[in-house]
Amino acid sequence: MNDTILEAKNIGKSFRDPVTVQVLQNITFSIRKGEFVSVVGKSGCGKSTLLYILSTMDTDYEGELLIDNESMVRKNGAQLAKIRNEKIGFVFQFHYLINEFTVLKNVMLPGLKLQKYSEQEVEERAMQRLKKLGIDSQANKKANLLSGGEKQRVAIARALINDPLIIMGDEPTGNLDKKNSEIVFEIFKEISVEFNQSLLIVTHDQGFAANTNRIIEMEDGRIIKQ
Repeated sequence: MNDTILEAKNIGKSFRDPVTVQVLQNITFSIRKGEFVSVVGKSGCGKSTLLYILSTMDTDYEGELLIDNESMVRKNGAQLAKIRNEKIGFVFQFHYLINEFTVLKNVMLPGLKLQKYSEQEVEERAMQRLKKLGIDSQANKKANLLSGGEKQRVAIARALINDPLIIMGDEPTGNLDKKNSEIVFEIFKEISVEFNQSLLIVTHDQGFAANTNRIIEMEDGRIIKQ
């Protein structure tokens, strides 16, 4: 059984404006089921550009990306959007919650979009995940009334709603204080161990990275250590 969730093969990326600048070169690595992987490197080394490609948002690159052993090359926008919604959960530095919606509704949104379960089932699934993250008591509050740490927990619950194969994070603790950063890390660690959930997290936080299963270190658009 192949338990590789994501595989990057010789991924390269250049920007042309007006001269050609290569920002990623020969990026090759894979992530297995249940692995908790961090990507580190100085600002401008290509971490976020790489994450944008791995999340299927950017299709203008050389090389090949496989998710769940399926190539993402030559898929159209609608196909990629479906794969994103079904197989990838996102957690960003800014939580991107809709302030006028309740916490529960925010968590339900990707589940309703997937149209795999009835609205009632999506609501039940959302409540389960809020409970798991210890924030179910806030379910009917408007999102703008929560603290930063609570908002990030809601964002993680939302990322988990469709049982994704992998959770991708772009500086998910970058906007939090030390205490809340540690709470978010522990949540990630727990879902990695308990649910055998794969995680790929871009971070500047060396303490966070040091406690993950594996660190991919980048410099000048290349992987120098993994």
